Amino acid sequence: MIAPDHIRFDEPHSGLQRLAARFGGHAYDLHRHETYAVGLTMRGVQVFHYRGTQRASRAGQVVVLHPDEAHDGHAGSAGGFEYRMLYVDPGSIAAALGGAPPPFVPDAVANDPALAAVLYEAFGEFPRVLEPLAVDAIIERLAQGLGARGDTGKQPTRRATAHRAARRARDFLMADATRAIASRELEDVSGLDRFSLARHFRATFGTSPHRFQVGRRLARARTMNAQGVPLSETAAATGFADQSHLTRHFTARFGLTPGRWAALSRSGA
Repeated sequence: MIAPDHIRFDEPHSGLQRLAARFGGHAYDLHRHETYAVGLTMRGVQVFHYRGTQRASRAGQVVVLHPDEAHDGHAGSAGGFEYRMLYVDPGSIAAALGGAPPPFVPDAVANDPALAAVLYEAFGEFPRVLEPLAVDAIIERLAQGLGARGDTGKQPTRRATAHRAARRARDFLMADATRAIASRELEDVSGLDRFSLARHFRATFGTSPHRFQVGRRLARARTMNAQGVPLSETAAATGFADQSHLTRHFTARFGLTPGRWAALSRSGA
């Protein structure tokens, strides 16, 4: 008998979030994250479309998905698949690499013992909360592993001033994620015009300021959804116009409707 589908995740902490899941068949529709997704297939075969081709990750292999790249997911074998995933802030990776641009890893699936060891460590006591120094160590090791496999030579060097400006904009967005923020406000906070800010923000964090802000709203909505808060109440509390607006963004971000996410969260409790 195949175990039921389930998802279990913790809250983001200092640029890192953990998720453990299993699926017997279809898992996710096409969606994208504003973070890196670094995962380890624990059992079975997970198949996904990514950058124009279909990839397959088998037990013991590591998956690395770049921020803002669309992908889906489903089982590639009759027994389904189980995996562990770390969602990592690209800004934290850049900081751990001394301010270098977040690396792009061409091989989405690989046998990578070093990164696999980091994932095993990160989930050693899951879902118990990681201590701050443990988070720092995991992000630093992830950064080194991604940097070793990344193709950073083709990316332009980013000025430290633009990096700080992008961080100021991100901090502002995080502090007031549910409000519609005007471009002028971010220009005042960062000291850059809106187009320069968009360019440097993407270079630093792998996504646009708007997508980043929506991601923060959706992270809160996902937690409220898993807790059983009504969808209309969740939408109002997280800055979405109504529950249909939230549902569209939620599905685009996570590849599941809010109702299915809530059901899977309860089944994994």
